[in-house]
Amino acid sequence: MKLPFAGRLLAVAVFASLTSLVPLSSAYAQTEQKPKVALVMKSLANEFFLTMEDGAKAYQKEHAGDFDLISNGIKDESDTASQIRIVEQMIVSKVDALVIAPADSKALVPVIKKAVDAGIKVVNIDNQLDAAVLKSKSIEVPFVGPDNRKGAQLVGDYLAGQLQAGDEVGIIEGVPTTTNAQQRTAGFQDAMQAAQIKVVSVQSGNWEIDKGNAVAAAMLNEYPNLKALLAGNDSMALGAVSAVRAAGKAGKVKVVGYDNINAIKPMLKDGRILATADQFAARQAVFGIEAALKSLKGEPLGSVNGVIQTPVELVTQAR
Repeated sequence: MKLPFAGRLLAVAVFASLTSLVPLSSAYAQTEQKPKVALVMKSLANEFFLTMEDGAKAYQKEHAGDFDLISNGIKDESDTASQIRIVEQMIVSKVDALVIAPADSKALVPVIKKAVDAGIKVVNIDNQLDAAVLKSKSIEVPFVGPDNRKGAQLVGDYLAGQLQAGDEVGIIEGVPTTTNAQQRTAGFQDAMQAAQIKVVSVQSGNWEIDKGNAVAAAMLNEYPNLKALLAGNDSMALGAVSAVRAAGKAGKVKVVGYDNINAIKPMLKDGRILATADQFAARQAVFGIEAALKSLKGEPLGSVNGVIQTPVELVTQAR
């Protein structure tokens, strides 16, 4: 039956009044979107960051209803310019949160300020941003990660137990403008100093296998009495092992690393690498993502002086 015109008007009015009674929370739930979290890492040629990415993707799959993940990495450890471009792309994409392992502790701060100014929640993982530069830009970015100095000292102390006072060692450092490289070198030096072992050279291997190999080979040639090489990450330690073998000093020059990547596990077992530190790569990004999601919800992060410390453990042949 067709209603007269006045009746149709009344029906429309009643329908409108009923729909206005739908709770605001229900209407919001229908339009609310999952937050977009961007994970920006360093070189995906490094097994450590591939493991980190895999861990983040697995976590997102388990929590698919909570957030969407966009992951990116650069080609090599020192490609700072490309990492800056990736962050700029994430700003344009209007992500809600950015979890970043910066390739450079200072150079990334200006673009991170742009992200903060755009309303993006930023969480720093792996390599801590420079505190003084952050302060100069009037921004605070929480750091989620291990105490790199402590981890490196654990490795250095274990090595020192296999050496004698007065022995000569060399340190193969990561990218020297990164805080984690500086902290790991400091931890190695703390351990060597405490054991009265002489650090004859500190040179950068840029976190990479080939560069680590070249630096190790040069040190072995320049310092024939070298007893050990302390590498700031396992990729450089892999390069150092090759250099030791090529120099005919296998078993005579000890090598230690940092990260506990899968590639060094057979070498830990057979003694080519004496020790490393495990900072739980598969969980590193997850710790950062969890902090970012808390920040988006306005929940306290539980940081101490802007730092949320994550575990780091010594790994040797026995473990």
